[in-house]
Amino acid sequence: MKRALGIIGIFVAILIYSIVFAENFTTGINLMQVTQRTALYSVLALGAALVIVTGGIDLSIGSVVCLSGIMTPWLLIEKEWTPWQVIPTVLALSAFIGLCHGLLITRLRLQPFLVTLCGLLLYRGIARWMTGDQSQGFQGEFNEVRAIALAKFAIPGVEGFRIPATVIPMIVLSVAIGLFLSRTVWGRWLLATGRNESAARYSGVPTAWLTTLAYVACSLLAGFGGMLFIFDIGSAQPSDFGNFYELYAIAAAVLGGCSLRGGEASIVGVLFGVATLRVLQNTITLAGFSSQIEFAVVGGVLLVGVAADELIRRLGARRLERLGPAAGA
Repeated sequence: MKRALGIIGIFVAILIYSIVFAENFTTGINLMQVTQRTALYSVLALGAALVIVTGGIDLSIGSVVCLSGIMTPWLLIEKEWTPWQVIPTVLALSAFIGLCHGLLITRLRLQPFLVTLCGLLLYRGIARWMTGDQSQGFQGEFNEVRAIALAKFAIPGVEGFRIPATVIPMIVLSVAIGLFLSRTVWGRWLLATGRNESAARYSGVPTAWLTTLAYVACSLLAGFGGMLFIFDIGSAQPSDFGNFYELYAIAAAVLGGCSLRGGEASIVGVLFGVATLRVLQNTITLAGFSSQIEFAVVGGVLLVGVAADELIRRLGARRLERLGPAAGA
């Protein structure tokens, strides 16, 4: 929780600025849209956090979102599959992608950056080839399936604001992953793998298996998120759907307290990291700034987060060096 205090403070500051200076920020419809997007991106960020905990990185998240999201309406409409066939197939494919990543990294000892960068290109290319680079979306009877995913729950006494149904999987996943990392031996082993893989392996921790599990979970959540995103927007073009989504996921995880060195994570921090980026993006739009500056802002915020993480590490190391002689005395 301590690692989340910084991003919570940043979130509060941006929120106050948005309320004061961004016109229409506090309207029910706008807050509902921000909540919806925060929930969607949180699913991706939680998966990215699990990989970052191991000291790895997954650059293919956006392309997995594209492949799974495009496949969902393509299988439903073009191939006339039922939803009960499509959903498990897409999720199983997403998990298989993560399994391939994990095995290539742990068995062949390839760099995570290289493996997932290749995946970034590969999966989007498959999506474009599979659909003939044509937009895919819902129509007719399948709009009912989409309506279920877009359900919203009214709050008595709050006009214009309803809680999106996507908040439910966000909460369930956050609680499950938080309990896994903090209350199970597997979670502690995963954190130990990120802190020092060699030491953990020599202590009997199945580091290769846990690292592979992290990549499977990341891709599975990316696939699940891809389906939620396509339900949200209705239709998408495979050439740009999911572009830079990995940027938002990684940025939110790092801002939320997940060290790129591995071994540290804060699920609360990740959620606030996503909320901060979403509110920031919404404020840029409402305050009249050019939307083209959005990526520059996200990149700047990520750079600040990484720099702050490194400074904190160095200050901690110096503090331990000063306490070392005193402790020995």
